[in-house]
Parts: sequence; structure tokens; C-alpha cells
Amino acid sequence: MHALVNDGRHAQSDAAPLVTDPVTLFRVEGLSKRFGAVQALNNMSFSLRRGEVHVLFGENGAGKSTLINMIAGALQPDSGQMWLDGQPLALRDVQDARRHGIAAMFQEFSLAPTLSVEENILLGAEPRWGIFINLVERRQRVRAALKHFGFDLDLKAPVSRLSRAQQQMVEMAKALLTEPKLLILDEPTASLSEKETEALFELVESLREQGVSIIYITHRIKEIYRISDRITVMRDGKFISTVETAAVTEEQLVQLMTGRTFEAFYPEIFSNPGACLLSLQGVSSSDGSVREVDLQVCAGEVVGLAGLVGCGKSEIGRAVFGLVPISDGQVRVEGEPSIRPSPRSMLDRGLVYITSDRRNEGLMLLRPTQENITLPALHMRGLSRAGCWLRMGNERRTAKELGERMRVRPLALDGHVGRYSGGNQQKVLIAKALSRDTRVFIFDEPTVGIDVSARVEVYACIKALAEAGNAVVIISSDLPEVLNLSHRLYVVRDGRIVDHMEKTEITESRVLHGFFGTQCSAHLESSHD
Repeated sequence: MHALVNDGRHAQSDAAPLVTDPVTLFRVEGLSKRFGAVQALNNMSFSLRRGEVHVLFGENGAGKSTLINMIAGALQPDSGQMWLDGQPLALRDVQDARRHGIAAMFQEFSLAPTLSVEENILLGAEPRWGIFINLVERRQRVRAALKHFGFDLDLKAPVSRLSRAQQQMVEMAKALLTEPKLLILDEPTASLSEKETEALFELVESLREQGVSIIYITHRIKEIYRISDRITVMRDGKFISTVETAAVTEEQLVQLMTGRTFEAFYPEIFSNPGACLLSLQGVSSSDGSVREVDLQVCAGEVVGLAGLVGCGKSEIGRAVFGLVPISDGQVRVEGEPSIRPSPRSMLDRGLVYITSDRRNEGLMLLRPTQENITLPALHMRGLSRAGCWLRMGNERRTAKELGERMRVRPLALDGHVGRYSGGNQQKVLIAKALSRDTRVFIFDEPTVGIDVSARVEVYACIKALAEAGNAVVIISSDLPEVLNLSHRLYVVRDGRIVDHMEKTEITESRVLHGFFGTQCSAHLESSHD
């Protein structure tokens, strides 16, 4: 791969200042960090040019978070050296980093939920009048900043009442008000709609034009090509390579990240449709998010629901499971009607909904892995006596078997789920869905926020479920994912099914026309025939 540029340098033997480089703003050499028996970062080297967007790319556990926490002052390295503007840099804490012009917006926000937007944005850096906070100046500065960044927020609103996207705006405003020369963005689009994501990209491009250097972490490959100048690949806490974005292919990136030869990313799923296991007839929701939906899912097939964020596709899955009340229509599971579905009744009938929000809806983060996996099945005969007395040995064996089946690594049955990476948390969530005798699986955004290797394992699970004769529904905003995995595809717009395609009819062009309500010439011609 002649296009790849290895930008790693051997760690220097001393911390002598470098000659100021007009191109390089920031550099680390030989950074290492150990947490107990785990070597999180091992002799890592990295450089950041002035005014560039530089992506850190790697699997969960590759060391990306450890590296950016060091750069942001939240962690101190065991060994190695950092330089900023050619001068050695040793940071005591996050405030020290901010004084040097380094700011970070982490995936997990550092906001005070009971305080207002205004109070959060300048928290710890309030303008003062003697020993008192200058409230007038604070409000003026925050209002001017939000207007400059294009964020439409109520200054008096408590942060706890904001959507995640709005909370992200508050976190971004906090970081940008320090006027950083180096900005770290950790999975900044994970909770944003397409419109909000595009607005973020425009802001990033504006900052780049102003000379701000940006370290950007994302698992979304399309995003990498949309926004970045260079990519540094990490694996097992080590530097692998730095590449120019324009000169590397997706296949090469995956090879660098995983250390394995690139294979088919999306598996070929054999289709042998059997009886209809799930059908919706004229289903509408009480809140209007789902409108007169008809669809069918048969045994042995994968059916996709595609649409823009907010189109109502997730609400269809939630209505089937009883999380969104149904006002009209009927849901049938294996031919039996369910007028008012509820999660308990649908689980008992062999249907499970795997939520897109694993942290808030799907998992108990402060409880052990074993409890999370077996929770839906605790009252079943195999795990309890008379529904009251828990068979603890059986529970542990079941959790271990399902955890190993989903390749949760390392599988710690007694460890809290919140300590796992996003990919492992998603695998625990799927293992939980497998703990009962289930025939219909509804996956809502099954690969959101997980790395490439975890994606491949989730896809393998979906393939195995479908080929074993189960009915699988995939609700996804990742267009390549839903295009490649679906045997049939429904397009959702404004809560309605606006198109239905068989495997041979599925094209990106036709799906996009369905998203936006425009006419697809090929579709028109086939309908006239």
C-alpha cells in the first residue's frame, strides 16, 4: 500500500524542546499508560498539523480514549513526552490543558444537569466582579457565543431537560469558549440527526479555516472521508500508521485497524422464507408517529426498515413491542392478533425488540453482566423453581453460554456492564434477547457506536438467526447496512410506508427517492410495466 504514510517516530531519549515547526502544532512521542495488569497505551507516537482535522481510528480498546484523556490533561502518562508549539508539555489537569489552548468534548458529557445552559457553559470560568460572579457579563458572553456558533438554546433551561443533541451543543460551546488551538471531538455525531450532523461539519470546517487543529474520533467510515485530512490507526494501544485520507481505501483502513485481511464486510444471508411470523395491518400510533402501516416478516428472512432520522421507523418497532401505544390497526405474531401489545406480552409470544439506546433503555450499567443477560428469563422454568426460587447454577451457565456465543471479550460475568466497550455492551444486549425462546427479532440501529470488528460479529449473529428460521427486522439509519443485509426493504417517511422492495429491486437511488419523496425514473418505468 504505497499510499500509506508511516508518521510514527521512535521515542526520543530525552525531553529536549524541538525546533518550532511551522506545520506541526502538537506531537506525542513514546506515550505509555498502564491500568493494573492492562497496558492501555504502549509507546504511542502521534503528530497533529496546524489547522487539520485528524481522525483517530481503531477498535474499542485500541487506546484512543486513553490517548485523548492524556492530551486533555485528564490522565498523566507513565512515560513518554508531549510537545505543543515545539515546547515540552506536562499537564497537571484539564484546567491546565485549557490554559494551554487544549479543549475536549468527550462522548460522555461533563455537564451539571440541575444547572441552566448559561451556568454550565461558563462553569468554573465565570467572569467575576471581585468575589462575586458578574451575571450580566456572563449572560452576554454566553448569548454571543451561542449566536456565533449557531446554537439555538434557551439560556435558562436546566440541562437535564434538553435533548442529547442540545446537551452536545452546550458541551461544544463550553469547549469553544476557551478559544482552543487544539480541539478534541469524541464521537460528536453519535446522537445527532443528519441535519444536526451537517451543521456540526460546517462548524468543524469553519474552525479548520480559522487554524484550529482538531482530533476527531468516530467509528463511521463515511464520516471519516467527509471531514478528515489524515487518519492515525491504532491497535492494542499502539501506533499502526498515519495515512492521508484521500489516499487510502475503506478496505485498507479496515486491514490496518484489525490486522486481518479484509473479507466481505456484509455477509451473504441465505433466504428461505417460511410462514409469516409478524404482520402489521393498518397500525397507527396514538401520538401520530406511526400511520396506517402494513408490513409482513416471514420466518427465515431479514426485512429492513430505512428512513431518515425522525421518519418514524424506530417508532414502528417500538409500537410492535408495546412501547408506543397503538390507536388503530392490529399486530399479529404467528397469526395471533395483539390489539394492545406490551413488552411482557410480546416477550411471552416470542418477539423481542432490541433498543437503539442500550445505555438508558437496554442495560443496567451498574449491575453484573450475568444479571443483565438473564433478566428476561429469570421466571422461566430452567432458571427458577415455581417462578420464585432462582436456580443460580443454571443462571450462571446460561449467561456464560450466551456471553460466549456473542463473543463478549473479556467475558466477566460478575463485572458491571458499564465497564465494557460499546461493542461489548451491544453484544450483551443481544445475548439478553437470546435468553428466551424467541422467533421474531427487531433490531433498532444494531451497530450504532460500535467498531468494525463488533459490527462484523453482530452481522454474523443476524445471519445465524435468519438462517435458523427466525424472522429478523433491521431498523437502521446506516444506508449501506440496510441495503446489504435486507432480503426485503420498506422505506419509511413521515410515519408511513412509502415503498416496498424485493431483494432484486433494492437500489440506493430508489431508497433515497423514497426518503425525500421524489420520483425515481426506474421505479416509475417498472410500475408502468
